[in-house]
Amino acid sequence: MSEATPGVEVVTFGCRLNASESEDIAAQARAEGLSDLVVFNTCAVTREAVRQARQAIRHVKRLRPGARLAATGCAVQIDPQAFAAMPELDLVIGNRTKTSPGALGAEGPRVRVSDIFAAEETMAARPRPTAQAAAHSLRKRARAYVQIQNGCDHRCTFCIIPFGRGESRSIPADDVSARVRNLAQHGIAEVVLTGVDLTSWGADLEGAPSLGALVRQILTTAPELKRLRLSSLDAAEMDAELLDVIADEPRLMPHLHLSIQAGDDLILKRMKRRHRRAQILDLVSSVRARRPEMAIGADLIVGFPTESDEAFRRTCDLVEEAGLSFLHVFPFSARPGTPAARMPQLPPPLIAQRAAALRRAGAAALRRRLEFRCGSRARALVEAPGRARDEDYIEVKFTGEAPVGSIITGPITGLTETHVQLGRWRLLEDDSLAPLPIPGALV
Repeated sequence: MSEATPGVEVVTFGCRLNASESEDIAAQARAEGLSDLVVFNTCAVTREAVRQARQAIRHVKRLRPGARLAATGCAVQIDPQAFAAMPELDLVIGNRTKTSPGALGAEGPRVRVSDIFAAEETMAARPRPTAQAAAHSLRKRARAYVQIQNGCDHRCTFCIIPFGRGESRSIPADDVSARVRNLAQHGIAEVVLTGVDLTSWGADLEGAPSLGALVRQILTTAPELKRLRLSSLDAAEMDAELLDVIADEPRLMPHLHLSIQAGDDLILKRMKRRHRRAQILDLVSSVRARRPEMAIGADLIVGFPTESDEAFRRTCDLVEEAGLSFLHVFPFSARPGTPAARMPQLPPPLIAQRAAALRRAGAAALRRRLEFRCGSRARALVEAPGRARDEDYIEVKFTGEAPVGSIITGPITGLTETHVQLGRWRLLEDDSLAPLPIPGALV
């Protein structure tokens, strides 16, 4: 995706946190009057993500030889020398300063990467462009991403991201609430809270408030906000107050995405994850007991070193046992410097075969969710002409015209392998937020 301003484009790779920071980069560039600039906000989760970013940089330089090109993001923070060696780039900027005033200016050294572990605040806590500039950058978008946290204190054996983001740092609740309310007052219907390790939010703040407490404060102080979502959550850190908020706050959308990674306990242990298979099943059961219509997605890695056929089967079985509907399947990618890169590796063709099999299981799970929703009503946020996203995150297609960012409601009358079709719909203009009548629960 990209966030564009006149003469400035920010090309985003990777996670929703990057998307949130790209919005800030674009707003800052506009505030500083920059032009003819392309910024690449990179990702380092896999080797492929890094390759795609480097390929895009070379491609854009061929298309726009006179433009200034800058690279930032996790791939740059982790391996600045590799990007500094690219002649196409005019600036190489670390994660610590990429949204700071003046970070994209022509004055100063070409390579601007500092020690990420020395960072003591999140980027979003620094002075930022005016609220009007930030809202302007979002005026044609359905939703906004708001960073509440950065960095990670855990060291999963496969993950390189802490070396791109540093230690966990939280944005104070009042600052987060103020930003969400400002966005809602500027017409943004849906806000997504983002971070590297979202459920660790608050641990470094006075009193160690919980993520659930933050969510409740946001919904209390931003009555104008129609919809709130959470990005990926660590199942080992779901707090009791968050479960209570899930039960009694209809504006918190009935969709959770869990960082599960595997369904086999031995593989989870070797990954250094802090949950086990039984905890996942207990969690989804507890969530659905509170909110039967809840849809649950998951990040899953296939082909982790030493993964046996039986271990892989247990991951596939978890999809159905936990009633997962949305899968992000990642073929294992060894990242230099991580413990998993030193473990016995599986053959790449086997990893690809398992990834394809798990994606087929994911497609079947999504189909079950779509069939489950047929006959119910949608209340969907319009993302583009003819396309919207329902509260439980299923994709909705519709005929006719509705403004991007508006919410439409109507009966679900059909489905394909990937989305449902809306029948006669109308704009949702009232303030009714009662749960939609969904027949039973998908388990």
